[in-house]
Amino acid sequence: MKHGLRAGFAATVARRAGVLFAGVLLTSLAFGATAEPGAKAAAPATKAACLKCHDDPKVKAEASGKSMTVLADDFARSAHRKLDCAECHVSALSVKHTPEPLGPVEPQVCQECHADEFKAVAGSVHGRRASGAKAIKDCTGCHGSLHRVLKGGDPASPVSPVNQIKTCGECHEEVLADYERSEHARALLKSGLTEAAPSCSSCHGKHDVHPKDEAASTTHHAQIPKTCGNCHKGILREWQDSAHGKAHKEGNSKGPVCSTCHEPHAIKNPTGAAARHAMSDGCGNCHEAVTASFKGSFHGKATSLDNKKAAACANCHTPHHNLPASDPRSSIHPDQLAKTCGTCHANVNASFLTFDPHANPADPKRNAYVHWIWLGMTSLLIGVFGFFGLHGLLWMQRALVGKLRGEFKLGHGGDGPYVRRFSSMQMGVHVAIVSSFLLLAATGLPLKFAEATWAPTVMSLLGGAEMAGLLHRLGGMVTFGYFLWHLGMLVHGLLVKKERGFFWGPRSMVPQPRDVVDFIGMMKYFLYLGPRPKFDRFTYWEKFDYLAVFWGVAIIGVSGLVLWFPTAATMVLPGWALNAAYVIHSDEALLATGFIFLFHFFHTHLRPESFPMDPVIFTGCMPLARFQYERPLEYERLVAEGALESYLVPPPTPAALRRAYIFGFSALAIGISLAIFIFAALLGSLH
Repeated sequence: MKHGLRAGFAATVARRAGVLFAGVLLTSLAFGATAEPGAKAAAPATKAACLKCHDDPKVKAEASGKSMTVLADDFARSAHRKLDCAECHVSALSVKHTPEPLGPVEPQVCQECHADEFKAVAGSVHGRRASGAKAIKDCTGCHGSLHRVLKGGDPASPVSPVNQIKTCGECHEEVLADYERSEHARALLKSGLTEAAPSCSSCHGKHDVHPKDEAASTTHHAQIPKTCGNCHKGILREWQDSAHGKAHKEGNSKGPVCSTCHEPHAIKNPTGAAARHAMSDGCGNCHEAVTASFKGSFHGKATSLDNKKAAACANCHTPHHNLPASDPRSSIHPDQLAKTCGTCHANVNASFLTFDPHANPADPKRNAYVHWIWLGMTSLLIGVFGFFGLHGLLWMQRALVGKLRGEFKLGHGGDGPYVRRFSSMQMGVHVAIVSSFLLLAATGLPLKFAEATWAPTVMSLLGGAEMAGLLHRLGGMVTFGYFLWHLGMLVHGLLVKKERGFFWGPRSMVPQPRDVVDFIGMMKYFLYLGPRPKFDRFTYWEKFDYLAVFWGVAIIGVSGLVLWFPTAATMVLPGWALNAAYVIHSDEALLATGFIFLFHFFHTHLRPESFPMDPVIFTGCMPLARFQYERPLEYERLVAEGALESYLVPPPTPAALRRAYIFGFSALAIGISLAIFIFAALLGSLH
């Protein structure tokens, strides 16, 4: 037969078909005989007869292979269980079935009971989408088989709050992927809050779903507050009283609503670090200038690196009740600042409250003192890097030529006598300097260049922004420790041991006329106009290195303490001093790291004469022959004084050399990597 059932059930169908047809016919005749005149004829009961064939999990249409199964137990639980088959399959009363098919149920049949739903669907995006692979052609696309359809509140229904996520997701795959990682999904699917947590229809409606750009849509810009407010009633009231809510009430289509700040489907926990960063960035869509200054501040940079303790926009301006500073109810009104700032900073004082959280050092109108300090630091950066950059390039080209000519024949090793250059104490202090400096650089540079692509990765390797902050403070305490120790050594040598030469002479780190002569001589040497100058204990570039560290520790240390203890500092300093300390600390740190990783590394280790590393600072000694070449004036002075023999020591042991190279190369690798990161960040900031 053309539309018959599979051969395995042909006999059963043939036997039952006559019974069904006879039952239908007899029931029709009986109903017609007893009906009152003028009454609408009801469809005769056919359910029992139909289920005799269709209550079979294997029954299929022979031609198409489509399942024809209607299990009696499923139908008995369905929302349509009180309906008789013929009420929907109206052709069952006129078609001889089988062998003739009944055909599909016409939509008009469903409409007799679901008129409101049909009207809503007809005007919806689903009703208008009549073609395409994902077109909604009938009710079964969402509700499933009409023989097993359940009420929407039934947990097993395809459109129950939990199951509709999957049902809608069959067409809206990307939306489903976003929703599944949202806080709404967490509440619904993990916490089981089926009555409180929103699913698709909670926001988009059930049958009257419209695109968000249509005014009738529940997710239209004008309707979003009402839609979200169905659950978030308290937040809605706050927002309606805010500057954003008032803009919306006035019909400002650009005024932010819920979905402007919160992702519509992948909504995140607003207290999470990533969400706080994203929302602060979102504020910049309207408040560009203010957001730019925020991103340049400590608060903004720490927030961008997912520091949960750092203040984001909402921490100061409130998430939903943001008001102009002129409004006495505003969290940033002068009368409210102590409460707002006091949320994070204990014991705030009047001076602290004058700190500018959106300072722009480049703008003299914002604060002239901060502006001039910024100009001074910027000039210092440009001057130092420009001068030593040119100095290094000239040295590099001259050293490469000298290397090719064979001018440098002395290495760092050998069996000959060695000369002691540094004491064990000095070597230990230098190890502390290197270790703490690298720790400070590794934890501080990602904050300095928080917008760089590498910054979050470095922070995560350090254990996150909060852990990096703790490590940075630890490095600062070590720095203060060795700085005070060094000062103590100087004072002890000067006052107790009565040593001389700290402020003048060959042992002094103070610049002297001889250094000017040596600098001019090196310039001539670089330009092939004269021989390499003869140096004594310290060269002019080594003195600059030393004084740079001495100056840097003092400047960075004091500014760091001001930033570490801002409320204590503003007990004696004005609020703008915090802004100035931030500029000084940030720029001086860049100066220090850039100088050490570029110029100090080159002067000491990476120039062709010393490449790849000079281990003298870690072993404390160097070969006598190299000492004679590099420090001829000191050698001659020690010989003249008869003191050279007291400086001669055995060569360093293999173990000492191994420790020196492991530590030294590790430090060089970290420093060079950070230098590359600095260059990448500076180049990236130009775009």
